Amino acid sequence: MLYKEIHIGQFIKERVAEQEITMERICNFLHKDEEVVEELLASKSMDTELLLRWCKLLEYDFFRLYSSHLILYAPPSAVNKNHNKSEKIPYFRKNIYTQEIKEFIIKRILSGEMNQSEVIREYSIPKSTLHRWLQKNNNINE
Repeated sequence: MLYKEIHIGQFIKERVAEQEITMERICNFLHKDEEVVEELLASKSMDTELLLRWCKLLEYDFFRLYSSHLILYAPPSAVNKNHNKSEKIPYFRKNIYTQEIKEFIIKRILSGEMNQSEVIREYSIPKSTLHRWLQKNNNINE
């Protein structure tokens, strides 16, 4: 399923192939030898600083894969949970719904796999947001 299992090395490897980036350029940019780069491409996870360098080299936000995973698969927060905003780390008011997430959700509704209520409950997507997506989808298809 979309974003359920993230093997970051595989995503990076696919992007490298799309961009046709040479191993020499990768090694120079990351300051790593070819053997280490091959290990990274086989890794299911990696250090965030290193992932940030891959993002810059390949001009792709790999962190968004993890954000999408959180949106789709993290359990909703408790209703009475104390929502103190941290003074030390940034606080994000809204979720980032990528086009891929929107298409994934709309596809599940249109295929009959889930109804709107199930999507709202399962993925904690606000009702008004879901209706806006469906309305835009209907306008595109007309």
